[in-house]
Amino acid sequence: MIARLKRWLFRLVLLALGLPVVLVATLKYIDPPVWGWKIHRSLFPPAGYPEQTTHLWADLEDISPNAQLAVIASEDQRFPSHHGIDVNAVLGILKKTGTDGPNRGGSTITQQTAKNLFLFPARSFIRKGIELYFAQLMELIWDKQRILEVYLNIIEFGPGLYGIEAASQNYFAIPSSRLSAQQAAQLAAVLPNPYKIKASPMSAYVSKRSRWITRQMRQLGKGTLNEL
Repeated sequence: MIARLKRWLFRLVLLALGLPVVLVATLKYIDPPVWGWKIHRSLFPPAGYPEQTTHLWADLEDISPNAQLAVIASEDQRFPSHHGIDVNAVLGILKKTGTDGPNRGGSTITQQTAKNLFLFPARSFIRKGIELYFAQLMELIWDKQRILEVYLNIIEFGPGLYGIEAASQNYFAIPSSRLSAQQAAQLAAVLPNPYKIKASPMSAYVSKRSRWITRQMRQLGKGTLNEL
């Protein structure tokens, strides 16, 4: 009986470790038709969530370099060089954590992509551990360009407004390939809270935040994208 239980536990551990590998490897080549965050929003819609969501996929080569650089400047300036985890940011989270678990989400673009793609909203060390595992698999199996491409296509820019292409057309009536540096910065500025912040018309916060982002973009330079 004990030996059988051990075999089942071993198989369960293998499944738990192996299934994420299969999922990440598959999505290296297949664009996800749906993802965890969107499923959770549909099942448990927050206030203001529309009945019909909007999502348009855009390949990375069809997304303005301004948009790519804006989210790096805003969300994760070490993205080209780190391996999925910003150790200093993680330590900062742990220092501010209560007994209920981490009080904010992943800090890197890779972690945010893992969270939005594979997981559901929750605050616990278990969920954070799973997120970090997925992030490491993505860094190992994907390249930085694929991570950025998926991130830009599944992140929520407003209630039910998913991806940079849908956001660009919604706010500026242009494809994401034509986004200027200022427009890209305005979109990046909403990411901390897309339910309260809108890219256009600009609030005082978005005006100030987008100016900061454009300054960071100039300092990083578009050569940053060549490092991906």
